[in-house]
Amino acid sequence: MLISILRYQSARAALIVLGLILALAVFGPMLAPFDPLEQDTSAILQGPSGVHWLGTDNVGRDVFSRLLAGSTVSVLSALQCVTIGFLLGVIPGFLSIYLGSGVEWFTLRLMDALITLPFLVFAVAMTALLGNGLTQAMFAVGILIAPAFYRVTRAAALTVANSQYVEAAELMGADTSWIIRRHAVRKVMPAVGVTFASMTGASLVIVSSLTFLGIGVVPPDPTWGGLLAGGLQYLYQSPFGPVVPALLIVATVWALNAIADALRDAGGSSRRSVVKRSKVNANVH
Repeated sequence: MLISILRYQSARAALIVLGLILALAVFGPMLAPFDPLEQDTSAILQGPSGVHWLGTDNVGRDVFSRLLAGSTVSVLSALQCVTIGFLLGVIPGFLSIYLGSGVEWFTLRLMDALITLPFLVFAVAMTALLGNGLTQAMFAVGILIAPAFYRVTRAAALTVANSQYVEAAELMGADTSWIIRRHAVRKVMPAVGVTFASMTGASLVIVSSLTFLGIGVVPPDPTWGGLLAGGLQYLYQSPFGPVVPALLIVATVWALNAIADALRDAGGSSRRSVVKRSKVNANVH
């Protein structure tokens, strides 16, 4: 699948952007020229310079160092959020098809209930209950994005379950676990991969929004959303402040959505190729 999406120019550009973002997340704290928490009252709200490449904030902290340090927190939080949603959505999606009508009814009602919950209110309630921290906030958001994975998984798995080759396998004595491993997972995962990429971008926006509001982050820990909020507070004194955090968020979300589109297009091309080969073989015979 990865090789097939390389045909698309937008996907190649997106992979380069994601590679740079992952490099920032992994090596950013080690490359920071200053301590991201160190304050210098003699260098408050300075513009970009040779010493402070992106200037300083309202207490004299180096913005570039805080941006690098915040990359790890922002990216890992988004991945944590989407992983929770993946586990809580994909597994029930499979179970709703293969474990009978009781499980199907329960999971459908549960996902319908989760869809009705407002993101912000639920995240605030969870952080108030479990403590203000990104782990608690991302757990709450992961629960709320689980229905997206559930719906995609259930729709794809239902198509597989109703296919003739699965019915033939069941008549020959194949058990449910073998059918899931042999047929369902292989057919469902491409669709889930598209959802994973797009929901990772959505999770990053949610992470940035929550940290922008001060939810899930304990000051003075840096995050992209927190840096954006801090920059907007002093926009008149330092107009350049919020530009780079905003660009990083936009570039990362664009790259993830481009990957999702490429995966969707590649999957569609593969299905059309299979159908075309089947028609050709039928005409030959």
